[in-house]
Amino acid sequence: MKKRMLSLLLCGCLAASVLAGCGSSGDEVVTNTDAQDAAEDAEADAEDTAEADTAEDTSDAASDMEYVLEKGTLVVGITNFEPMDYMDESGEWVGFDADLANAFAESLGVEAEFVEIEWDSKILELDSNAIDCVWNGMTLTDEVTSSMECTDAYLHNAQVVVVPADVAEDYQDVESLSDLTFAVEAGSAGEAEVSALGLSYTPVSAQSDALLEVASGTSDAAVIDLLMAAAMIGEGTGYENLTYTVSLNNEEYGVGFRQGSDLAAVLNDFFAAAYEDGTMQATAEKYGVQAALIGADAAASDTAEE
Repeated sequence: MKKRMLSLLLCGCLAASVLAGCGSSGDEVVTNTDAQDAAEDAEADAEDTAEADTAEDTSDAASDMEYVLEKGTLVVGITNFEPMDYMDESGEWVGFDADLANAFAESLGVEAEFVEIEWDSKILELDSNAIDCVWNGMTLTDEVTSSMECTDAYLHNAQVVVVPADVAEDYQDVESLSDLTFAVEAGSAGEAEVSALGLSYTPVSAQSDALLEVASGTSDAAVIDLLMAAAMIGEGTGYENLTYTVSLNNEEYGVGFRQGSDLAAVLNDFFAAAYEDGTMQATAEKYGVQAALIGADAAASDTAEE
């Protein structure tokens, strides 16, 4: 009897030991799968930390110039804007600004990479490091100059009203525009002018879209850059039935970098050299914008004196 009782006690202890090893329903069960998951979570956390450190290192780079040189690309924010930036038949970005951007990048020893952006988001694109500069016939407005490190102005421009040619005679001054509905690029100088005049308008993604709105009859008129109007509407263009009439302002183009960027001064030096060696004039003539060059009068005077 004693032996039988001893045997039962031993079995009970063994069962308790097994249960303790397995755990009860109220205990956390640690398995190999849990350990693996924990390891993977730790690795993911380490990667996130590394990425954050990299982003911080990028933002804390000694200079914008150094940042661009290290990555080997100058990312240029643009829109489809002939004659400044547009695609040729082979799908390459060309235009007055595009050609100069390529030449500037080459002078730095890097590649120019063109990225289409929503014009209304250009400042956010810069500040997030999605692009390195905005180089797209950008008007030097107060908003732009207060939010970016801008170059000196390099082209004259104006905002002009575009209407169907057969009604152009009816819209030759600002007072005649009050009953028209306009299409304008969101965030553009054209939108600012139309808004300031209290005119009715619809914002669109690009100036080319504004032209399409007028051509299709969806809008009565558009306000776009004079340089674009000269290149894209009228005889021999895709918009032969459109013309431009009223000029709403006078303005200047510049290139914008992140606030505090040292690249703006470097580009100013590049522009000065391009004027001196004739590159600026030749590129302007290639795209028909030579009359808008800032400094063109001085260059013409120097040529006459020689």
